[in-house]
Amino acid sequence: MENNTRGGDTPIKCELEANKNYAWCTCGHSGDQPFCNGSHRAAKATPSMVFSVEEDTTAYLCTCKQTKNPPYCDGSHK
Repeated sequence: MENNTRGGDTPIKCELEANKNYAWCTCGHSGDQPFCNGSHRAAKATPSMVFSVEEDTTAYLCTCKQTKNPPYCDGSHK
């Protein structure tokens, strides 16, 4: 399994709710960037990364899939 496509070239601003599980797309195939829609199965790509936050927050989630701090953008797309 591999990350074989970029989901985008810039991060997406997301309002995240405390204690809610999110599935971040790791492969870039999802049409619901930055979140997983299950497209990795057909593409034989990497599965989603499930995460949550401890308090409500605004975050910029990576779409290029090159971040060293997933699921958050670290500027690797530049």
